[in-house]
Amino acid sequence: MSVTNLSFRPYLRVEVIHLTNLGDLVVRKSYGGDVTFRVESIQRNEAMIKGTEFRLLADAPLHDLVKVDPASPTEKAKRARIKATESLKRLHRDRQEQTERNQASLSQLWYAQSEPSYFEVPGKVLHLDGDERYLKKSLDLYEKLRVPAHGYYVTESQMASALYRLLPGIRPDIVVITGHDGVLKNRPQADLYNLSSYKNSSHFVEAVQAARQYERNFDALTVVAGACQSHFEALLQAGANFASSPSRVLIHALDPVYIAAKVSFTSIRDTINMMDILNNTISGTQGVGGIETRGSYRIGLPKLKDLSTLKVVPSM
Repeated sequence: MSVTNLSFRPYLRVEVIHLTNLGDLVVRKSYGGDVTFRVESIQRNEAMIKGTEFRLLADAPLHDLVKVDPASPTEKAKRARIKATESLKRLHRDRQEQTERNQASLSQLWYAQSEPSYFEVPGKVLHLDGDERYLKKSLDLYEKLRVPAHGYYVTESQMASALYRLLPGIRPDIVVITGHDGVLKNRPQADLYNLSSYKNSSHFVEAVQAARQYERNFDALTVVAGACQSHFEALLQAGANFASSPSRVLIHALDPVYIAAKVSFTSIRDTINMMDILNNTISGTQGVGGIETRGSYRIGLPKLKDLSTLKVVPSM
């Protein structure tokens, strides 16, 4: 009987190892299966996993992982997707209302024209992301929202030096600094005020400081920084306009994009409605916060011409 048991146990361990493969979607049994992850790497009996909806990077023993069907998301993922859809609809609705306000305002000045013509100059975004997959999702959303954006995949520890090189050439209105972060389990300092208690908050702080060395005016350059459980207070003190995470919670992968898009299409004449922008992020005020900031959006007159249709008589 004892021999049968001994031969049976190793067989089970081998099966668990082979059930989990690279790219699989999994949840962690020890956390109640609340967050869906993708398996990024496997080494011996441990896997490195990344959140599919939330900016969370973790390692987990293979025996704690359960493979899930992509068509059957967790309840937390369902709620996040519903909130993300609502946030996107809100952005589109805001854009439509803004267009109507612009038309009404210009019609008073250009009363002779039935449809006043103008062109838009939304704020330009420079987005640095420590996760290549999230960066692609972010750039896709910027494109859908018609936000001009430059995106770079940069590891968190290299973000400060990357900004020193990129800022003078791109000259953005908005900088997004994000990737992966988290409160360490075995942290050298037990308190949450110490940067050493976080995986990447110190790197984000250095990156924010680099951005502020380039532009000190908080309205000339809006800085959005942080990831899951980041040191919110330290990021604000370093010079961020918006940061995560006040309650040290997980933030949605697209929360920084939502804030950047809102700033990009808020008029320079207006300050951003703080409660409006924070309540309409996926993570809410527990996940993101910030300070009063002016928008980056401008309109210009007259509407830009299609040069291919102009008939111009050369003067020289």
